[in-house]
Amino acid sequence: MTTATDIDRDAPVVAHHEIDIVAPLETVWNLHTEVDAWPAWNLEVTAAKLDGAFAPGNSFTWTSYGFTVTSTIYIVEDFSRTLWGGAAQGIMGIHEWQFAQSPAGVHVITTESFAGEPIDADPARMQTILDNSLTAWLTRLKQKAESSAHDSSPIQRHRSSRRA
Repeated sequence: MTTATDIDRDAPVVAHHEIDIVAPLETVWNLHTEVDAWPAWNLEVTAAKLDGAFAPGNSFTWTSYGFTVTSTIYIVEDFSRTLWGGAAQGIMGIHEWQFAQSPAGVHVITTESFAGEPIDADPARMQTILDNSLTAWLTRLKQKAESSAHDSSPIQRHRSSRRA
């Protein structure tokens, strides 16, 4: 079997979304790669378990919107890109995340492809489902990263210590 190097650009469903996050790249990256902690901040993910390190060849099993899948990590370019994929219930999903330092913090791009019989049966509905899922994930990532960055800022730490 060939290891994926990109999403399936020819898949019937491809979603692409971007967001700017006002937080350090390290904070955003750690939230993204600490798979076991996803359910604590991403309410749509109800379970997540990484087998080993977040590294190519390893896998994680996770549940989102009641759909459980085991994804294999294909690519990890520290602090800049990840690619993983997995098949479940006849759907093959390949998911890419890209992270870039920006003047305000981090620009995050996520792109995912869906292929398989269930997708072919209703591509418009599946496009909507995938778009909504990725938009929600980006929003949750932004909320958690920005609140974590705010909580750990020197000004906030100083304010907290003055209250004690």
